[in-house]
Amino acid sequence: MNRLLLAAATVASIATALPAAAQFAKPEQAIKYRQSAMALQANHLGRLFAMANGKVPFEAKVAAEQIEIVAMLNKLQFAAFVDGSDKGDTRAKPEIWSQRDKFNAREAKSHEDVAKLVAAGKTGDFEQIKAAVGAVGQSCKGCHDEFRKE
Repeated sequence: MNRLLLAAATVASIATALPAAAQFAKPEQAIKYRQSAMALQANHLGRLFAMANGKVPFEAKVAAEQIEIVAMLNKLQFAAFVDGSDKGDTRAKPEIWSQRDKFNAREAKSHEDVAKLVAAGKTGDFEQIKAAVGAVGQSCKGCHDEFRKE
């Protein structure tokens, strides 16, 4: 877990230090970057969903740790939707770039829902975390339904 947090912190540092377009020498790098961030986010959200659905015991400390990781990854994934990264090995629909305002609204909603999850995580209250993680899941689903190829 500590190595994952260190790696994620390193990626976050790099991501915030440079403008998004400067991070990726080639569009394929942006695609791999966002796919990696999304895969990690799905993994950590999955742990929260398992707690929320009673498949694993709820532990407030563990949930708070997972939420922190999700919050960071949520920011990182969107930084990689740069121009030119709409072609190649990606399931991103071209509408991301042709309907950028709509996509940006989905991104803002995602950040808003994750911020609410962070706040819920700080309470340690199971019911608040459960509701907030459900909202994040719906936010992810909404964006995927509109902007991801099957």
